[in-house]
Amino acid sequence: MAPTLRDGDALLVLRGGRPVRPGDVVVATFRSRPDLLVVKRATHEQDGGWWLRGDNEFVTDDSRAYGVADVQGRVLLRYWPKPSRLRSRIMLDT
Repeated sequence: MAPTLRDGDALLVLRGGRPVRPGDVVVATFRSRPDLLVVKRATHEQDGGWWLRGDNEFVTDDSRAYGVADVQGRVLLRYWPKPSRLRSRIMLDT
């Protein structure tokens, strides 16, 4: 998720609350890799789950490689090392 997030960032994640919308940063598991917990950006709903993309377009360890994911929670903010609110960003699926 670089440049938005870096390895070691501590995040506040909300399970439940408002529904996930395109552009939200989420914590999810891919159906093809249920043992892998990831933080990615939701782009669109598909097959009862979500299509996820990372913010780094050159890294393809997202739905392009693993398919549809099930969202576990929505990331609200990074609280360490540099506190900041994570903003939704609409991503066009190309």
